[in-house]
Amino acid sequence: MRFEAVAADSVDAERMLTEYFTSRELGFVGGTYRVVQPDPAMFEPPAGAFLLVRDDEDQVVGCGGVRRIEDDPTAGVRYEVKHLWLRDETRGRGWGRALLSELERRAAELGAAVVALDTNESLTAAGALYRSAGYRTIEPYNENVNATHWYEKRLG
Repeated sequence: MRFEAVAADSVDAERMLTEYFTSRELGFVGGTYRVVQPDPAMFEPPAGAFLLVRDDEDQVVGCGGVRRIEDDPTAGVRYEVKHLWLRDETRGRGWGRALLSELERRAAELGAAVVALDTNESLTAAGALYRSAGYRTIEPYNENVNATHWYEKRLG
């Protein structure tokens, strides 16, 4: 497995995001899932980064990004983890944790003191991953209608 930084509107990134959004729509609980295409500029340094995950055969099997959001008044510069997703066949290998760690590392390189994210309660494995990686529950920091849980982790 390896990570590749790409533009969020590259062909492979758009393909992975389409798969991500489709999987979210099919498994969404609690209403209608609202697809919001990311602004590619928000995932370009220094505003952020977007990564593809490639398997050992160099096939694209996942994606994720970080982008700068409003700073935390007490902790400082804050970035948000977005669109962390892997195809089903990759799950259970620790790749989600590896991708999350790499996104945190990239955010720290860009100056983040804190990373935040939101998720939906239906994504139980994702919630477990975030909590086990040191994220703590916080009050909502955005108005994402798809989200039911918000998390934050201080870096460094």
